[in-house]
Amino acid sequence: MMSLQIIYEDNHIIAAIKPAGFLSQGDSTGKPDMISEVKKYLKEKYQKPGNVFVGLVHRLDRPVTGIMLFAKTSKGASRLSEQFRTHTIEKVYHGIVAGKLPQDKGSIKEKINKIAFFAKGFQKKSDEELLAEIKKATTTRTAELEYEVIKSNGKYSLVKLMPKTGRFHQIRIQMSNLECPIVGDTKYGGPAWDNKQAIALQASEITFKKATSDEVVHLAIDLPKEWNQYIA
Repeated sequence: MMSLQIIYEDNHIIAAIKPAGFLSQGDSTGKPDMISEVKKYLKEKYQKPGNVFVGLVHRLDRPVTGIMLFAKTSKGASRLSEQFRTHTIEKVYHGIVAGKLPQDKGSIKEKINKIAFFAKGFQKKSDEELLAEIKKATTTRTAELEYEVIKSNGKYSLVKLMPKTGRFHQIRIQMSNLECPIVGDTKYGGPAWDNKQAIALQASEITFKKATSDEVVHLAIDLPKEWNQYIA
């Protein structure tokens, strides 16, 4: 059991820190997930009988740690979803990448592919049917990202990353495309490190509006201490 770290809560919205290795939402594997943990927290804190509503409004990749927002009510879910849809929520990530980026500050706008492929239900399909499913699931979308190098020793760099779009594995792919993959992200060519549950990428800051007003909330967390050995 994890000790859930809650960093913000009001009547409609709650924010928690997702540990690396946790799923954002439960799946058939039964691995630990944030939705279940937030539900347990709310159920115990408020002594709620029966099912507890928790709305998932965005996700973090399993090996990524950092701030996640959840809705406690349908109003909270609607307001947060709209902000994500219109890109008015500001998200800041930090990461340790291999090497040094070409510029200390820059922006990236490029087309990246996403293959939304799920094996479940495909076992009985023919090769032709399977190929058709894969082609149908392949999409190409524009991904936008701004970055700023905070510190670099040549071998590794600490980078502030500000995605303007929310594409599948966007930051990981775009850093890899710049030949500066995220440390630990072996899926995209990054060097291996000791923590097999995590990659060196954290959702460090988020800015959003409350569900019932235009009051702005800004949340931020410290960088993982284990990163210090790469950027000292």
